[in-house]
Amino acid sequence: MRAFGQSQGVKRREDLRFLTGNGRYTADILPEGILQAVFLRAPVAHGVITELDVSDARAMPGVHAILTAEDLKAAGVTASLPGLAAKDRHGHKGVTPHRPVLADGVMRHVGEPVAIIVADTRAQALDAAEAILLDFDEAEPHIDLAPGGAPVHPEAEDNIAYDWLLGDPDTVAAAFARAHHVTRLTVRQNRVAVVSLEPRVVLADWDGERLHVTLNSQGVWVPKREFARILDLPPEAVHVTTPDVGGGFGMKGMPHPEQFAVAQAARMLGRPVAWVSDRSEAMQADNGARDLISTAELAFDAENRILAYRIDTLSNLGAYNSMFAQNIQSELFSKVLTGVYDIPCALAHVRGIYTHTTPVDAYRGAGRPEAITLLERTIDRAARELGVSPFDLRAANFIPPEKFPYTTPSSVTYDVGDFARVQASAIRHADVAGFAARKAASAAKGLLRGMGTCFYIESILGEDTETATIAFPETGGVQLFVGTQSNGQGHETVYAQYLADLTGIPFDSIEVVQGDSDLIARGGGTGGSRSVTVQCTATHATAEQMVEAFAAFLEAEIEAAPVTFEDGIFSAPGSNRRLTLLEAAALARARGRDDLLRHERRTQLPARSFPNGAHVCEVEIDPETGALTMDRYLAVDDLGTLMHPVLAEGQVHGGVAQGFGQAVIEHAVYDADGQLLTGSLMDYAMPRASDLPMIGFVSEPTPSKNNPIGMKGCGEAGTVAAISAVSNAVLDALWDTGVRDVEMPMTPNRIWQWLQDARAGRKT
Repeated sequence: MRAFGQSQGVKRREDLRFLTGNGRYTADILPEGILQAVFLRAPVAHGVITELDVSDARAMPGVHAILTAEDLKAAGVTASLPGLAAKDRHGHKGVTPHRPVLADGVMRHVGEPVAIIVADTRAQALDAAEAILLDFDEAEPHIDLAPGGAPVHPEAEDNIAYDWLLGDPDTVAAAFARAHHVTRLTVRQNRVAVVSLEPRVVLADWDGERLHVTLNSQGVWVPKREFARILDLPPEAVHVTTPDVGGGFGMKGMPHPEQFAVAQAARMLGRPVAWVSDRSEAMQADNGARDLISTAELAFDAENRILAYRIDTLSNLGAYNSMFAQNIQSELFSKVLTGVYDIPCALAHVRGIYTHTTPVDAYRGAGRPEAITLLERTIDRAARELGVSPFDLRAANFIPPEKFPYTTPSSVTYDVGDFARVQASAIRHADVAGFAARKAASAAKGLLRGMGTCFYIESILGEDTETATIAFPETGGVQLFVGTQSNGQGHETVYAQYLADLTGIPFDSIEVVQGDSDLIARGGGTGGSRSVTVQCTATHATAEQMVEAFAAFLEAEIEAAPVTFEDGIFSAPGSNRRLTLLEAAALARARGRDDLLRHERRTQLPARSFPNGAHVCEVEIDPETGALTMDRYLAVDDLGTLMHPVLAEGQVHGGVAQGFGQAVIEHAVYDADGQLLTGSLMDYAMPRASDLPMIGFVSEPTPSKNNPIGMKGCGEAGTVAAISAVSNAVLDALWDTGVRDVEMPMTPNRIWQWLQDARAGRKT
């Protein structure tokens, strides 16, 4: 069996309903008359609650319930929200303090939920929230990304959550001791907000025996597990569904406290309750991202070959250990620590720091953008110090094709790669040879032009197993049940297309079913660029099993053998009967063979795959105002076999936009008291279409050997590359003026100030 239409993209089937306002997002399906919930939130970053009086608020019109931490404890809801623990340098688990559903005695960040108010209308609930008496002793907050300061949790000494080390310090120190040149660079990766198009929404209903929760998630199985654990319910008593989702980016992949408070309120009242976050709440309470300070060092020999790499990082966890937070800047960061370079040894030292700010967790890339940004900015700086081209320095240190499979210093094995070919393609398609003329043309207009590049690699993450079920319902057509969850990426299209390519079943006859824990027993959800790779691998195995089963059935039916399946048709020598899968299924139904009407396989990838690519960015800067224009951008990506080239390119475009946003304009800022200064889209800048040029995209695939289709994943590629490609371009534009360092976000005001400092001879 082969995919005879593979990589021939069809139009996205989701777009018609989305563009005509017929999407079914969670807030679109709230029942009429449903009770509405709002939250009273912490007004300070650090405060000890001395009084929380809700008696007057409970008596207000329309109010059905107000729950505090004391009410939850009385109901037995005492479990902590989940959070993985990194192992520290001594093999001990990181510090994972208790995280309550509602603030219990101490408020640890602005926006932390303190009480849930449930009323007939949102307006009534908001009025009641205003009537709650919350008194507290404000305490000194710890905001700086540094050890020490006011304790966030008493069990975390010096506010250090974990102290993680990878590599042999003595081996790396010896390599640095014999280095001909050492480049050292400190990079601050700014905190960003996720700002998903659709804020978080939770709808919960309790019928006396089962809890049904609908929420916009990245997979229903983690919520199902956590609702059962935190509310002390048997798993079979929890049903979780997810309809259309307007963007997740990692943030909707981990539990937040509000969903459990809403579920408990519904359980207590015996009526459905909904909470719809507004944008201000989202800015305060959604998990943030990035926020780390790193110092990187590269040691070179006399031929400009890298001898060793060493980093030291402080990573902000915020006030609590959110789901994946500790692993992002340790285990996940290390997946691509040394990038695409043949580096003999490396040392990574990372300390996670608790602060009185909103928790920080996974965001598009989850550790890979942070690692690649640090490495690629450092190697770009090294090229300047060594007086060589950034492209040439990279090429001199690429892992050569003959070394694959290649095991990195962090014990990650890359299966394949041809990095020199990818970079050569980027140099050609970006017209690097014509850059000098473009720079001169910009200068003639009084503008500064710079070119920056990044060669990234990332690893697909998440669960490496997945299930696919193919069913033939009585109503006709085919249902494909999947364990991933679309957040807008186009899964319904690519999964249906792939099954159609494998089987010849008409694309329009295939219904993709997702997001229902009753219909799909297990799934890994969406995140880490895993979805298409793991899901299509499972679909491929299920389709093979299905074809084999139908072939055996048809041999007896048509009395001819062997029955073969080619281009969507069953046939056998000596017989003139030719059946499609739909016809074979209809025959099986007529014969009472219900066992042939549902097929399921669960598969496991033998290993991860590693998307990679070279991105080239050009910027123009007005030195009089600091205004920056991204004038050209090219992505040359090795994403392996492309299942749907248009969707892959769209994912890259979106990732580039997010990378540009972090590099140039996005920044979540807290003041010294822990108050969020960027709590609305009036204060927090987002990239607009006018900020971006037409983004070039070229596919230079080297199919992966770690799955039968050769895919590598593409969901985060653009973000991983764009942050440093843009940053390197900005520094290149400013270098001749005397500016020697840039810091994200590179806003016009900052750029202008760097130029003034350089003109005045001040260090930049």
